[in-house]
Amino acid sequence: MELKVYNTLTRKKEQFVPKQPHHVRMYVCGPTTYNFIHLGNARALVVFDTIRRYLIYRGFRVTYVQNFTDIDDKIINRAAEEGEDPSALAARYTREYFRDADALRVMRANVHPKATEHIEEMQEMVRGLLAKRVAYVLDGDVYFSVRKFPGYGKLSGRTLDEMLSGARVEVDERKRDPLDFVLWKAAKPGEPSWDSPWGPGRPGWHLECSVMSSKYLGFGFDIHAGGSDLIFPHHENEIAQAEAYQDDAPFARYWLHNGFVTVNEEKMSKSLGNFFIVRDLLQEWPPEVLRFFLLSTHYRSPLDYSTEALDLARRSFNRLRNTLELIDEITGGQDVMPAGRLSREAGDFRHQVLARVAEFEDAMDDDFNTALALAALFNLGREVNSFINRDDFVQTPAVVHILIHVSRYFNSLLGVLGLIPGEGRDMGEEYAAQLLQVITGLAPGDRSLLPEGLPTEPRALLDMLLQAREAARKQKNYRLADRLRDELREMGILIEDTPRGVRWRLV
Repeated sequence: MELKVYNTLTRKKEQFVPKQPHHVRMYVCGPTTYNFIHLGNARALVVFDTIRRYLIYRGFRVTYVQNFTDIDDKIINRAAEEGEDPSALAARYTREYFRDADALRVMRANVHPKATEHIEEMQEMVRGLLAKRVAYVLDGDVYFSVRKFPGYGKLSGRTLDEMLSGARVEVDERKRDPLDFVLWKAAKPGEPSWDSPWGPGRPGWHLECSVMSSKYLGFGFDIHAGGSDLIFPHHENEIAQAEAYQDDAPFARYWLHNGFVTVNEEKMSKSLGNFFIVRDLLQEWPPEVLRFFLLSTHYRSPLDYSTEALDLARRSFNRLRNTLELIDEITGGQDVMPAGRLSREAGDFRHQVLARVAEFEDAMDDDFNTALALAALFNLGREVNSFINRDDFVQTPAVVHILIHVSRYFNSLLGVLGLIPGEGRDMGEEYAAQLLQVITGLAPGDRSLLPEGLPTEPRALLDMLLQAREAARKQKNYRLADRLRDELREMGILIEDTPRGVRWRLV
């Protein structure tokens, strides 16, 4: 199946063909470094990291650039509030960004350019636009003349009249046209500034991405990506100034935009105050659970946040991890040389596994549909569980060899989604408290089946209860055995009695 992507510029799915064979050049708009990132910011990071991972899986070499806006009104205002130098504040939140992005398994870009490191190149673009008479100087500010760029509006699909009535157009009565946007901002007293031919100032926000993307990826690079809130005016302005400067199109060939994270169907944002900081969420939820949640719907669709949705993501991710642990339990993680012929059931199983892998790839080839890709992984998990839990399952060397390869497939596809299971099962302090409650709730006679001593670690407490349940079954005390099974299930710990012994898993 050919790889197709939805291009915001053409408003349709297109076959993806990079400008240079086997090499994808990709630019993603990064954060403004004045605060910790929230879950809405994290969605873009995770989505486009996943797209990058799949392109690599597909055999492409990917040059990935993600910028930092380290000079901006928000940074200046926040620094004033905190009594800190703006550059120091931006550097601090850049470091904090990497802590959160690394936790979410976001691969670092090949280049992370900063706006303040590219002032000279930005001034060069402004000079070029002034020379072409598509920009003008006004009291130390430099503005782009929107009506002198005939293609303005082609990304957002808006007419100039619609833009005039929109709330996002900058209001400045000095401008020749309300639609014109700033390329260079004259410095205000006490603000950071750089010398320029138009007086001290700093670059406009839109300018930096046009300059840095084309510097590191060349003009006409393959993918420009970001949140859908950036389509207008940020990305629209990027296109206008870059193509006017270069006298060429396209500035970027494919434009990809992720949908919002919402809270009660309202966009999550710092300005609305309905945002959740990733740093705080990581105190409550494992990073792979947050990442699973962010990939659980198609990247262009809105994603509504709730603790119930995160809990569903936790249980869903545990199902995938349980499958891998089941395979490891059977194989011991050690491959063996296949010996003997495969049974018909084992042969059918191998074909089903390959079909599920193809199902995953088809989903990702269709505009990176991670929701369907996850469904393919769950289908693969069902194939594994059905095969291993057969009454006539025989652990032959040939079967172990197949399962080892299935585990490699599974881990490879999880790796495409960045869903690398953490060490150990997700059993935190809340499990310890609940397990202790089960133990203390036992009648004195039932407690006699427990081993001596009372550990504090949740895994040790669970092992104690499983031993007591096994002792109860041997004594034909099915009342106690069933009670323990049911109470553990209410906690989200499922107990399974299999021909190969008792198995537990989180659900």
